[in-house]
Amino acid sequence: MGLEKGHGKDRIVRIGTHTGKDQLRSRLWQHFMNENKDRSIFRKNIGRALLNKINDNYLKIWELDLTTKENKEKFSNLIDKQKQNDIEKEVSRYIRNNFSFVVFEIEDKDERLKLESEVISAISLCEECGAGDNWLGKSSPKEKIRKSGLWLVNELYKKPLDEKGFDFLKEIVRDTY
Repeated sequence: MGLEKGHGKDRIVRIGTHTGKDQLRSRLWQHFMNENKDRSIFRKNIGRALLNKINDNYLKIWELDLTTKENKEKFSNLIDKQKQNDIEKEVSRYIRNNFSFVVFEIEDKDERLKLESEVISAISLCEECGAGDNWLGKSSPKEKIRKSGLWLVNELYKKPLDEKGFDFLKEIVRDTY
């Protein structure tokens, strides 16, 4: 299974940011290292697609939010800890084998969130940026993920990045690398 392609290059399948000050390292850890789907909607969405692809009934359990102590106790009789752990490991394997990522700094929170939204919108609106037939996201139970070709459900099909914004983004990325 090769990486997704768009415009002849590796296809962008996820755009994300953080809202707190100096939280980038923490967010990357939550997505890529911490095997806990309740701390990363990105991980949860990949797990959903993995389970849905094989019609695994455990998807109903995977959907449960076990963040709070109350929910952990409330649903403890439903949780198969070994199965949960196996799914988390499969999500990590999928991420390691199918993703590369780029990080660049935008200090101003409002500017960062605006750019994130506009980039997501631009990619979701681009006909050449769509998913291939074998992309795992096509198995997602979330229609927005299946249709957009992105591991996202928010900020799709809104105001895209304009030429000025694209030039700004190119300058930031160029200065970073």
